[in-house]
Amino acid sequence: MMTKCVGVSAEFVVEYEENQWEPGRWKELKRVPGNQATAELALFGNLRYQFRVYAVNAIGPGTPSEPSERHSTDPTVPDRNPENIQIHGNIPYQMEISWSPLLLTESNGPGIEYKVSYRRLEVEDAWTEQLVQRPLYVVKGTPAFTPYEIKVHARNSFGWGPEPKVVTGYSGEDTPSAAPQDVAVEVINTTAVRVSWTQVPAATVRGHLQGYEVQWVRTRNFLDREKTLNEKRSESFPGNRSHAIVAGLKPYSEYKLTVRVVNKKGKGPMSDPVTFTTPEGAPGLLPTLTASDCRADSMLLVWGPPLETNGILFGYHLQYHLLNESTQEVIDSQEMNITGADITQWRLTGLNSGSRYRIHLRACTKASCGPPQSKEGETLPTLSKIEDPSDASTTGWIIGTMCALALLVIVALIFFCLMKKKGGKYAVKEKEDLHCDTESQGMMDECSEKKQQKDCTFFPLDDNSVFNYTEEDDDDAFNEDGSFIGEYSDPNRRKGSYESLDIPRFKHTAI
Repeated sequence: MMTKCVGVSAEFVVEYEENQWEPGRWKELKRVPGNQATAELALFGNLRYQFRVYAVNAIGPGTPSEPSERHSTDPTVPDRNPENIQIHGNIPYQMEISWSPLLLTESNGPGIEYKVSYRRLEVEDAWTEQLVQRPLYVVKGTPAFTPYEIKVHARNSFGWGPEPKVVTGYSGEDTPSAAPQDVAVEVINTTAVRVSWTQVPAATVRGHLQGYEVQWVRTRNFLDREKTLNEKRSESFPGNRSHAIVAGLKPYSEYKLTVRVVNKKGKGPMSDPVTFTTPEGAPGLLPTLTASDCRADSMLLVWGPPLETNGILFGYHLQYHLLNESTQEVIDSQEMNITGADITQWRLTGLNSGSRYRIHLRACTKASCGPPQSKEGETLPTLSKIEDPSDASTTGWIIGTMCALALLVIVALIFFCLMKKKGGKYAVKEKEDLHCDTESQGMMDECSEKKQQKDCTFFPLDDNSVFNYTEEDDDDAFNEDGSFIGEYSDPNRRKGSYESLDIPRFKHTAI
């Protein structure tokens, strides 16, 4: 048997093939250094071998050599025992033992079989044995979850293999048989309690301990004492422990609590129930809050009561903050209590006009107040609140102008009424004395006197004045009723002129 090598060989690989169980299949048997030309091989009995060798260097493996001649080994006892022994306790009161069997090439001879030996750990001295050919054996009638020592010994027609190793396993699990004792509950706050208990004996667990399960039932809400509840919840706590913290409870309620052991098979019996109550807590968030009907110094707040009161609701806590218009920072803060569970609106008074407020409202019980519901609102401005001096002067000018216009309208109306009253038909004598009567003469004298004081202003009369009529006109100038309308109908009949009369006329000046 020769192999051709090119370059320096890092190592040689020896392969074998046997023609009894796996003919034609080459398997690696041993590797030797590249500077070694011989190898000592460990072979199984009762087989016919042939060998080949190939070299391996930095580039890769070379071509294998030609196979050697067949070499037969003598049958002998097994030189090893089964491995990967496992113990399963899936079914209570029995134990399943399994292992990986020897390969056909590893049996060293015909008639391979196995002896299974077992005994209770630290209880029994004698081994119970059973000879089997399959790689599985089930032990029945065992105590629940009891530790055992197990070993599996291989043998063939030529004898027993070496002494096997001992492994430890447990029989099948069953649900725990005992309940925790001395269960106690300590209330931490409105939603959490601390639960403690005495651990159960290990023998009563009857399986791999997974932990403890705490179950609690809400039986009553003190806000509706007549109604019976059955709200169940539970939580598992891993490991071998004696206490746990239970959270997520409802305030102002009555509960019943139990504890039990849990293993892989299931849950044990419950402990005696313990009754406890949770105190009142803070109410929940208000669902709605609105600010409406805003006035210069007040606004109306309207809200909805909390969906979860968590106790007896007695009122609300109100906070309101005056904000800076530009930076929205808080300038001033006020707070007050609103007593009454049925109140759902409140008029907030004493506010600054034209200002923005941030409002926080909380529902309260005797325990505490809940989270705040927030809203912002703005009061209406007033005319007296003017910050810019130019706005004040503009507003004053507008007001003065409006007042002056109103006064002018009133004077014009009065003047119009007076002129209308004096503008009707006049009854005169057939030959009217064109001189002013005593009253008119007095008025003209008075006006003449004022004229000297420059308080009166004269102006020429128009053509329609009554003073255009003189005594030189004949009687035909009048109508039958004594009026002088006919005179106006024919302008050619007017012969006189107001210039011939020394009668002053006044120019009326509107005030």
